Amino acid sequence: MSDITTDPTTLRLVWPQWQGAGAATVAELLPGMPVDKARRGYTVGTRVLDALLPEHNGPTEVVPVDGGEPDEGPTNGVESRSAVLAALEAGQQAIARHPHDRILTLGGECSVSVVPFTELAACYGDDLAVIWIDSHPDTDTPETGYDGYHAMAVSAITGHGDPEILDRLPAHVNPSRVALVGIHAWEDDAYANVDEWGLTTFSPDQLRTDSSALTEWIAATGTSRVAVHLDVDTVDSDEVSLGLGQIPGGLTLGQVRRVLADVSAAADVVGMTVAEFIPRDVLAVLDLVEDLPLLD
Repeated sequence: MSDITTDPTTLRLVWPQWQGAGAATVAELLPGMPVDKARRGYTVGTRVLDALLPEHNGPTEVVPVDGGEPDEGPTNGVESRSAVLAALEAGQQAIARHPHDRILTLGGECSVSVVPFTELAACYGDDLAVIWIDSHPDTDTPETGYDGYHAMAVSAITGHGDPEILDRLPAHVNPSRVALVGIHAWEDDAYANVDEWGLTTFSPDQLRTDSSALTEWIAATGTSRVAVHLDVDTVDSDEVSLGLGQIPGGLTLGQVRRVLADVSAAADVVGMTVAEFIPRDVLAVLDLVEDLPLLD
């Protein structure tokens, strides 16, 4: 299998989008920090990820996320709607500038996977499955209770939700080829969509000792390629807190690494996203040094 971090056919997207996370939710989960700074914690997390990874010898694009109005309330059920739409267009333009077989995306909140995964679906059609590693289903729609677009990412990828957003996407992935992996923090109204749309789910307990249930599912889809989304909140927060939400009971770091290795052995990984990283200690340091002398 190709190494998605260094293969020259891989496009690396650095996508520090933060507007998809609902402002009230961010304020609740990052107390003690001004909400404006807290929401932009995703930008800091993206920069940290980009700095940690090996230098990429293929094309790299930094997707601008400063369009639209991030402070607008829900419009047609989507908070910060104009900013979300502006970033969607900017991401599509970034991808269109480069020939590629694979896309690595560093986020940012979960919605950064929508554009690259649907672009890959347009390229590979029915030969693409999606592995969505996340504590949450991300199957909200404008009709459910949460207006943050990052919780609508799986919905958009599978062709559900906001019509204007869906019309801008080049393809969708049939829900029969989407697996929600590590899911255990359910949202009541989004849960109904998981069953109704026919998504497959794997709880942490189903994957603690081995990944065979997931790799057998990949084989059953008949696909040879996968796009993998990793929301870092899947890692048990009792071991380490990486995401916006601190969620116990998830997979351990070692278990996540093993799942990823087994998926890579079972199929060609053509898409990979790392999302929702909130480096709390780095944000604390930034707060400490913000007013230091000689910074101007």
